[in-house]
Amino acid sequence: MGYALRFTDKEITAWGGMGLMKRMLDHMGFDGALSAAGLPQPGSNRGYAPEQLITQFMLSVWCGAKRFEHGEVTRHDPVLKRIFGIKRMANFKAVMRLFRRFTQNSNEAVMDKLYGWMFEQIAIDGITLNVDSTVMTRYGQQEGAARGYNPAKRGRASHHPLMAFVSETRMVANLWLRPGNTSLANNIQGFLANPQQRLGNKPIALLRGDSGFSDNAFLTHLEEQKLHYVIALRQTPPLQRALVDASLEGKGWWGLVDDNGKVVPGIEVIRFRYQASNWSTPRWVTGIRQQIDQRSSPKGKTLNLFADDPVIGRYRFSALVSDMDLPAETVWRTYRGRANCENRIKELKYDFAADSFNMKDFWATEATLNTVMLAYKRIGNSIPSRQVWHGFWASRRL
Repeated sequence: MGYALRFTDKEITAWGGMGLMKRMLDHMGFDGALSAAGLPQPGSNRGYAPEQLITQFMLSVWCGAKRFEHGEVTRHDPVLKRIFGIKRMANFKAVMRLFRRFTQNSNEAVMDKLYGWMFEQIAIDGITLNVDSTVMTRYGQQEGAARGYNPAKRGRASHHPLMAFVSETRMVANLWLRPGNTSLANNIQGFLANPQQRLGNKPIALLRGDSGFSDNAFLTHLEEQKLHYVIALRQTPPLQRALVDASLEGKGWWGLVDDNGKVVPGIEVIRFRYQASNWSTPRWVTGIRQQIDQRSSPKGKTLNLFADDPVIGRYRFSALVSDMDLPAETVWRTYRGRANCENRIKELKYDFAADSFNMKDFWATEATLNTVMLAYKRIGNSIPSRQVWHGFWASRRL
């Protein structure tokens, strides 16, 4: 099969799909939302409009930038300049200067308006909110970078941002940048107040979190706020004994049944009342055990106290606490959806370079991260990754 090679004097771009993105942004009134958000203004009357700088930065992220300097690629693309109606593209240093103008107060005020505007456009009644954190390794002298839990780069300074995801839409509801030595549940009550405000009139129907959020203060706060929750528990020695004792008391482990009525091999659940030493009241706990030799990748951990037991040692265990009086199988299946949190974080890091855009100033870095979150909301919840977008549109021409 032959191919015809021809030349054209028409302007072409590898990111022709941004034409559709611009139409969508115009339909949503994105420019108006930026203008009403109260962005920090330039110090000179010759400075670039902050709305243009935010749009330029998001455009570079959508097109694959992993450093501020990579924005020069889209800056010098005449087709993208025409698509977005920008007369004069700004240098990447102008974008960095804008983020340096953000303070703690302006970060909160601007992002409250932009996140709120974003969620106003979504027709959804109840929201499942997943809270999680991640480690972003730093290699410079950035403010807030400190040595803490860092499994990938032990001993290396990092930031430890706290994040909230809306499960139904794969969108970010809140992000707080934190020093690398901050504990997981530190100030989680204050953090949770932000997405409740940004979600507007959309109620949080369920909150899910890992074992770092299982302390009594947070659980009590959720119960006082009448927020339903399912949260994983740490495998402490008392909980390990409770998981074993519950089965010895005649309650027994129940096998899971699939939609066809067949027993799922290697997975069993149990439900019982349990009160940890730091809890003020007993709560419902669901135990899950998966048989190692029947599951290809069993989840959970081996009970250290009973590792030598010939029967108990064949299983890996996990446990969930919930305020809802539901069957154990329902609680377990409800929590399983939280696994998508890890996929969202990977998309943000690998596809949107969220951990690569960092600056010396702490609040500038948080403003940058939140802008990446906004860029992710517009594209990340509709396609698997930017590579898919690029592959589809690389040969398209305006």
